[in-house]
Amino acid sequence: MAKIKFGWAEESIMPNKKIKLAGQFYERVSNGVDTEITVTAFAVESGDDQMIICSCDLGGIGVSLNRQVKEMLKDKLPISVDKVIISATHTHASHVYTQSNELYGPHLSGNSLQYLSKLMPEDMKYVPHVSSEDCMNPNDARDLIANAIVTAVLKAWENRSEGLYQNAFGRAVIGMNRRVCFDDGSAAMWGDTNSANFEMLESGNDSGIELIYIYDTNKNLTGVVANVACPSQVMEHRNLISADYWGQLKLYLDKKFGRKIFVLGLCSAAGDQCPRDMIRWVNGETPVDDPNIERLDYIERRADPSMFDLSGLKVVGRRLANEVIGVYEDLGDDFKDEGILVHETFTLKMPLRRVTKKEYNESVEKIQNFIDKNKGKNINYRDNARLHIYAGNAVRYELQHTTDTYDNEIHIVRFGDIAIATNPYELFLDYGNRIRARSRAKQTILIQLACGSFGYLPTERAENGSHYSAYVSSGYTGHIGGDLLVRETVSRINKKFEE
Repeated sequence: MAKIKFGWAEESIMPNKKIKLAGQFYERVSNGVDTEITVTAFAVESGDDQMIICSCDLGGIGVSLNRQVKEMLKDKLPISVDKVIISATHTHASHVYTQSNELYGPHLSGNSLQYLSKLMPEDMKYVPHVSSEDCMNPNDARDLIANAIVTAVLKAWENRSEGLYQNAFGRAVIGMNRRVCFDDGSAAMWGDTNSANFEMLESGNDSGIELIYIYDTNKNLTGVVANVACPSQVMEHRNLISADYWGQLKLYLDKKFGRKIFVLGLCSAAGDQCPRDMIRWVNGETPVDDPNIERLDYIERRADPSMFDLSGLKVVGRRLANEVIGVYEDLGDDFKDEGILVHETFTLKMPLRRVTKKEYNESVEKIQNFIDKNKGKNINYRDNARLHIYAGNAVRYELQHTTDTYDNEIHIVRFGDIAIATNPYELFLDYGNRIRARSRAKQTILIQLACGSFGYLPTERAENGSHYSAYVSSGYTGHIGGDLLVRETVSRINKKFEE
C-alpha cells in the first residue's frame, strides 16, 4: 500500500475596502473585523488517486464560482480538476460575491426582488436597508476569492509530502435545531417556543465531530480536519467580517501549539441547525433585524450568552477548541502512514421541486394585491421577505416549463476507513443522519454546500410545516430529491467498502 502525502495551504480573502455581507434578507455592510476570512486547501495523494478539499469562509459556493475556479485550474494543476472539492463554512459574515440572479446557479431565473421589480409601477421603488455605494463590487470580490482558491489549491498540491494521520471522534454541542413545530401542523424557522401551541422542535441535533489529525513524519501536528453539523452563523446579524467559530478555533489552536495549525472546517448536514437554543432563547445584545425573528413576550433565561454576538461566539469557539484539543491529547501513538484513497466524481440529476397552477395563480394574486395596496410607496427588505414565498412560486412555475431536472456535482471518497460525501445544499440534518447510519465506513464525513449552492433541501415534514427554509423558493429540490441523494450517496459509499 502506498505512503500517503499531505499538503496544506491557506490564503486570505480579506478585502481592501468595505464589503456587502451575505446571508440575510436585509443589506449589511462591514464596519470592522472580528477574525480574518480565508480559504484553506488540504491535498491528499495515495497510490494513483488524489483529493484536494478547499474550505472557504463564505456563505456558499455558487455554480459560477465553482466553474470559474475549475476553469482557472485546468492548465495549472497536474491532476484532474474533478479531484478538487470546494466547500463553504456557511459564515454569514463574508463577501457578497455574485449578482443576485447568480446566487444558486443558472437554473434560477431571478430572486424574489427581481421578480417583484418587473411588476412594480414606476412610483414604487425598493429602498435598501443601508447604502453599499462604497463597498467592493461583487464581481471584484468573486475574482479575489477565485484567485485565492486557485492559489491555495496549487500551493497545497505543491506542498504535499509524506505524513501521518489519525482519525478520531469528538463531541460538543455546537448546533441545535431551529425549526419550531406547533399543534396546528405548521412550523417556523426561529418560531417562538414561548407559545401555548408550541409542540416540539422539528428535528434533533448532532453533537458529534468527525476529526482527522494530520502530522509530518516527525509526528508534529500540521493541521486538523473537523466536520461539524452547524453552520458558522453566530455573527450572521452583525456587521463584522468574521470566520465565525472557525476563526476562534484557529486562534485557540495556534495559541495551544505556539505555531500555525491549519484548520479545514467542514459543515456537515445542517440546513435546519443553528448555534442557538430555541427553548432557552436569549435575545441579541442589540436588536436583530431579521423579519423571521420576533419575540413579543421575551423572558430572560439563565442560559448561554447571546449567540448573536461576540460573547456567544467565544463560548462556541471554546467548546469546539476544548474538544479538538482534548481528543488530540488522548489519541496515543496509533499513527497511520498509508491507506486506500478512491475518489469518485459524478453528476447527479436532481428533480426540480414544482408548484401547481393553483399555487402560481394564488402567488401572483398575492403580489398584485400587495402592489395595489401600496401604490406610491417604497418597499423594503421586510416587504421582500414577506413576498419571498410568492415570488419564488412564480419564478419556479416559469422555470419548470423549461426544465424538470438540474445537475449536481457530487464527490464520494474513500480514505482509509473514512467515507467523505459532498452535496451542494443546506441539507437538513435528517438526511445526513440517514446517510451516516447506513454507511459501511467506520467514519463518515459529510460536506454540504460543496461545488454549488442550490439552497435548502428540506424533509417532507418540513415541507408540510412550511415557512422559510421549506418554501419552494428556499431551494431547488424537495424531499423526493433528498431521498434520491440519500440512496445514491449510501450506495456509492458502500460499494467502496465491499472489500
